[in-house]
Amino acid sequence: MANLPDGVRHLPGLLSPQAQAALVEDIRKVVEAAPLYVPAMPRTGKEMSVRMTNCGSLGWVTDKERGYRYQPTHPVTGQPWPPIPAALIAIWQEVAGYPHMPEACLVNFYSASARMGLHQDRDEADLLASVVSVSLGDDCLFRVGPPQRSAKTVSLRLQSGDVLVLGGEGRLAYHGVDRIYPDTSILLKNTGRISLTLRRVTKP
Repeated sequence: MANLPDGVRHLPGLLSPQAQAALVEDIRKVVEAAPLYVPAMPRTGKEMSVRMTNCGSLGWVTDKERGYRYQPTHPVTGQPWPPIPAALIAIWQEVAGYPHMPEACLVNFYSASARMGLHQDRDEADLLASVVSVSLGDDCLFRVGPPQRSAKTVSLRLQSGDVLVLGGEGRLAYHGVDRIYPDTSILLKNTGRISLTLRRVTKP
């Protein structure tokens, strides 16, 4: 077991296979209402390797022109984001240790070649609330370190049904996805990994 930074909790296998399958169906409905799109980096406009969408009252988006931000509508369709599924709200209530509800759930789809560079989740006004991430589908190699950019990181393998919590001292932990392990799960019809990241954005 990796020696995780303070405030970072790995909850392996928190979701049963049945709960995972039900959650995939919930996410299919989210994607029907708010289709996956390819986000782009600020300033450079370089496309990310993940496809993404959101659910909740707010969604995290990024593009060349306006950069990282939250907004209440899909950047392509202009429609409001669909609500966060009840199963994800229940997970938040179980593990977040925070009395108010999440406002955003990022839905990131990783193909076999997708990656996510080391970064902090710091676009939120309320940093007292944990960030809660649910893994579905193929395994990934996840890397995490303290809030200091130059600090040593550790790696762990996240599997389908695992939940990761960044809270307290670990709320601004640097983290990223170094690789996907294709065909390590039969949950999704096609190979790939879905990451569902719950965040509180505004202060209550």
